[in-house]
Amino acid sequence: MTTGERPLSPHLQVYRWQITMVLSILHRATGLFLAFGTLLLARWLLALASGPEAYAEVAQWNSSVLGRLFLFAWTWSLFYHLCNGLRHLAWDSGFGFEIPTFYKTGWAVVIGSVVLTLIAWLWGYSTMGAF
Repeated sequence: MTTGERPLSPHLQVYRWQITMVLSILHRATGLFLAFGTLLLARWLLALASGPEAYAEVAQWNSSVLGRLFLFAWTWSLFYHLCNGLRHLAWDSGFGFEIPTFYKTGWAVVIGSVVLTLIAWLWGYSTMGAF
């Protein structure tokens, strides 16, 4: 059996990037990021139960620039995954399979996740002063 001039499988360098492709990759990536963030949430809860010293250590990291950046990205991932999950739920119900609808709902997911993230953080700052 010779391999000769067999065609290669399609890969990311062959395809032209489209919003639907990017959204699919982001959905998977945000799912992984949410899983990792949930481990840090469990760490925060354990610190809360362990006493003031452990909680102060976690709170200090959360209030650092890196901690806030991570929390902001985690919040966006949560809202992105939620909005895209609702989009997939509509697909499971048989709605939204037309190409123009794919693009409209895709952009709605992106814009909706950004808006919901900003609302959550602005609400957090206005009611709690700071996270």
